[in-house]
Amino acid sequence: MDEEVTIINTNTRNEKIKNFFINNKKSLIVGFSIILIVIIALLSLKEIQEREKIKLANQFNIITINFKTEDKKSTVDQLTNLINKNDPTYSALALYFLIDNNLLDNQNEVNNLFDELIIKTDLDQEIRNLIIYKKALFNSNFSDENDLLKILNPIINSESIWKSHSLYLIAEYFYSKNQKEKAKEFFNQILLLPNANHDIKVESQMRLNRDLGE
Repeated sequence: MDEEVTIINTNTRNEKIKNFFINNKKSLIVGFSIILIVIIALLSLKEIQEREKIKLANQFNIITINFKTEDKKSTVDQLTNLINKNDPTYSALALYFLIDNNLLDNQNEVNNLFDELIIKTDLDQEIRNLIIYKKALFNSNFSDENDLLKILNPIINSESIWKSHSLYLIAEYFYSKNQKEKAKEFFNQILLLPNANHDIKVESQMRLNRDLGE
């Protein structure tokens, strides 16, 4: 008797499944088609992105290999165009090349390119923080303390791995201006950081002991 009930239940379940597929055949076909289209679109997008990455890599290599000081404007224009592509890797490398080779004389122009990366480019947060730090480093020879702190505040108010670097930059800035109490404040903040860079922590302690009477 139990076997007969089991067989009947199994047949009933199979019939329900069969009827479900029959009654919903069109909806299922549409659903599977949509899923297939999405998968194909994602794979195509990934392939397009990889091709674009290779294209940008080739452009960067060609521009930098062919760089000549007497053709400065052409290099600046090409690398600026590459920065405006907002690629996480090659846009950043293009800006670093411009700065390292002193190809830009206008501070505002450089800062605008930094902001192009920081604001408009899809970056990992710590990479973004690194670029913010590099922007502050570039501006440290030109800006006053308020502007420098404004640039670095997003890092200083976070738990970023670049926080100790940023505090050290500010501390050294104040030390260079002979504002020793402000310098001490920032060097001491570094010593209290649990994840401070080891070398920066050592340098901060040395600066306090040797030059600031700690």
